[in-house]
Amino acid sequence: MQLYQNQQLRIYNSLSGKKEIFKPLNEGHIGMYVCGPTVYSNVHLGNCRTFMSFDMIFRYFKHLGYKVRYVRNITDAGHLVDDAEDGEDKIAKKARLEQLEPMEVVQRYTVDFHNILQKFNFLPPSIEPTATGHIIEQIEIIKDILEKGYAYEKNGSVYFDVVKFNETNEYGKLSGRKLEDMIANTRELAAQDEKKSPQDFALWKKAEPEHIMRWPSPWGDGFPGWHLECTAMSTKYLGETFDIHGGGMDLKFPHHECEIAQAEASNGHSPVRYWMHANMLTMNGKKMAKSTGNNILPGEIFTGDNKILSKAFSPSAVRFFMMQAHYTSILDLSNDALLASEKGYNRLMEAIDSLSNLEAGKSSDFDIASWQQECYEAMNDDFNTPILIAKLFDAVKHINLIKEGKENITSEDKSNLKSILDGFVFDVLGLESKTNVGSDSDKLSGVVELLIQLRKDARENKDFATSDKIRDQLAEMGIQLKDGKEGTTFSVS
Repeated sequence: MQLYQNQQLRIYNSLSGKKEIFKPLNEGHIGMYVCGPTVYSNVHLGNCRTFMSFDMIFRYFKHLGYKVRYVRNITDAGHLVDDAEDGEDKIAKKARLEQLEPMEVVQRYTVDFHNILQKFNFLPPSIEPTATGHIIEQIEIIKDILEKGYAYEKNGSVYFDVVKFNETNEYGKLSGRKLEDMIANTRELAAQDEKKSPQDFALWKKAEPEHIMRWPSPWGDGFPGWHLECTAMSTKYLGETFDIHGGGMDLKFPHHECEIAQAEASNGHSPVRYWMHANMLTMNGKKMAKSTGNNILPGEIFTGDNKILSKAFSPSAVRFFMMQAHYTSILDLSNDALLASEKGYNRLMEAIDSLSNLEAGKSSDFDIASWQQECYEAMNDDFNTPILIAKLFDAVKHINLIKEGKENITSEDKSNLKSILDGFVFDVLGLESKTNVGSDSDKLSGVVELLIQLRKDARENKDFATSDKIRDQLAEMGIQLKDGKEGTTFSVS
């Protein structure tokens, strides 16, 4: 018997606006699609949080014994700048600015994306399809929607007819928007605009002569609309109806709304049973944005090479920080929050590491069976990782009391506790043990911190020759020291 048969999972469905008991379409099997990155720049930390949330969800499904087909796409064409219907493709623009072939841009940032996710200990998805690899499927869907009267062709471009669709369906049901209100709040179309209505969106765009990325189609050379790729790839690999579609809250409208419309127009029914959306990551109480400087890349956190944080933080410490908030909540990143999370992560790891050395007794003061079910109840309540972590620290408290000789645990319970903790901490939350990962970097940090202290002592004694020698020789080895108000930090290049 699989674990899922004894655990009733409830998921917040963005479409209904309430928690629902989760029942997969096919017993024991789950189809899950998550919108992946547009690979035109280094992966954003906020995007990492979204993908991490669904990595945790994927892990929990597998932990419960489900067979999961997890599809997460790579957008390597069709995503226009500012999500508009006109203008440049984000990848093509980057290629022009850097004087590269667009697929060089795609390759560079796809590799960066995978490297960062690997450091965060993500499980790879079952399938990772690309938009450019599914142009034929997208063209076929456009043909189907045109044939059914929900789209129209204009000067080599094809647009989805939202007003026509809304006559028999409900456009806006995911985001809670009414088409009438959208129309009332939209300015009239410009004379040169090809669309019948401002709400119509592109299924296929004609490629102007200067547009680098283009493919032949029945309507002429062009490229697919951004929304279309996810409909093509999700239905190809998961079927016309599948269990879960996930993504960031910012994708709810218009991206996911358009996906629903495309699928319903093509297949005649709703494509997804449970829509799930992860919330945003802010920093120091403000929206993260490159333009304001309130921004940090994951790699800059790991090395400490930034002007925002006081030190470097390991990927697992950052992952633990993100798991401390519910995936639907806004999470604010700050130096203090990361320092606190690092302490918590270290406490948890120390307790797990000390388990094997606990002395077994003839009785147990810790009701492990009840505690274990409370952990499952937390995760079964829409993947409530903050409550799970609180329960894990209940176990840490008991472990420390046993270490102090104030409580007892039998050998069997000790073994069970180790197995349960490993399951939730490493398999579900995706954290990595400090004893297994980063021991070399920990040693390096210790040595450099010692040299920083010796340099500080030398400066206080006005021995600037020694102080400079330590700084310069570390620099030659690729270790940069940075003096600030809070002390000296270092980064490794």
